[in-house]
Amino acid sequence: MKKILVRLLFLFLLINQSTGKLFAQPASSADRDSSRLRISLLTCTPGDELYSIFGHSAVRIIDSNSVTDIVYNYGTFNFDDEGFYLKFIRGKLLYYISIEQFEDFKFLYQATNRGMTEQVLNYSGKEKKSIQHVLNENLKEENKYYKYDFFLDNCTTRLRDLLVINKYPQPVLPAVMPVNTPFRQAIHQYLDKGKQSWSKLGIDILLGAPTDAVMTASQQQFLPDNLMISLDSCRNTNLVRSSENLYLLPGNNEQNNWFTPMLFFSLLLGIFILLSFSNNKSLQAILKRLDGLLFFLTGLLGIILVLMWASTDHTMTKNNYNLLWAWPTHIILSFFIGSNRSFVKKYFLFTAIGLSGILLVWFFLPQQMNNALIPFVITLIYRSAMKYLK
Repeated sequence: MKKILVRLLFLFLLINQSTGKLFAQPASSADRDSSRLRISLLTCTPGDELYSIFGHSAVRIIDSNSVTDIVYNYGTFNFDDEGFYLKFIRGKLLYYISIEQFEDFKFLYQATNRGMTEQVLNYSGKEKKSIQHVLNENLKEENKYYKYDFFLDNCTTRLRDLLVINKYPQPVLPAVMPVNTPFRQAIHQYLDKGKQSWSKLGIDILLGAPTDAVMTASQQQFLPDNLMISLDSCRNTNLVRSSENLYLLPGNNEQNNWFTPMLFFSLLLGIFILLSFSNNKSLQAILKRLDGLLFFLTGLLGIILVLMWASTDHTMTKNNYNLLWAWPTHIILSFFIGSNRSFVKKYFLFTAIGLSGILLVWFFLPQQMNNALIPFVITLIYRSAMKYLK
């Protein structure tokens, strides 16, 4: 019996030892090499200026083997590029990926009072190597440039695609905004929060009906905050290992910008009405010049909207319903502002009737119009009616 027990014990130990050898597989070279990598998504809070009002995204890679801490940034462009402003307006400006030391990147955002959240990504060694390889390939001169599109191909969507493609199983990032949220409403949230009423007006004038399309879950991730929340909310795979705010910021002293477009255009309407009731010849001469300027600038704006629609690569400036009130033909009639010719009077009558009709359907158009423009359109109607009746 004793011999049997000894043999059974020996057999047990042998099996246990063999099993341990069977399952204790050595790590692959790829896993060993990439265990030194730590990859994280950096999400920077919005700034005070329009170019920074929507936040920013970048990728940070710490390599403990080579002792490097580098940030990869798809949001860089060259101010010194020949024809910079023309390319920007036409939607042909090339952005590119760049790298910098993390401490330099952090210092810039901290110095401008912008916060930074770091999400350490839960990727395997092979997946991290793949991400690093793609980023380094994109740094090559022949690969680094791309045609920037604020809504569809920007510094955040590029990182989203990188993180999704190089993860297995491929993550399904959820929607983080309410159902049926259009692009315009998404950017309005940031502009309203940042007290950017004039920027909001300019954006609403330049961006056409495509901006009122409802975003898909994927399209919502053009905003850095949305991508950050989507990574945390992913259900079919665990993407985020940990998340933290990298530094504290002092409290913001919010200033209320009282001089809004609605106030300005309301005052403008009031000035035109007051001047029209005056019999003073000097004031009437001033009113005539103001009428000419009013219709000239409106016509010029209409021409700009046509050019943004037909002559640029911007997808969101097409089908712009602001042309219903900003008629390019106004620029011609501005030079006949004091004429009593029949065609001039008929033009102003048609303008008064047409713009009145536009106001009646203002809230039912396929494009959301900026309500601050209502007193401006009323000014056009009023002055057109006065020109016809004079």
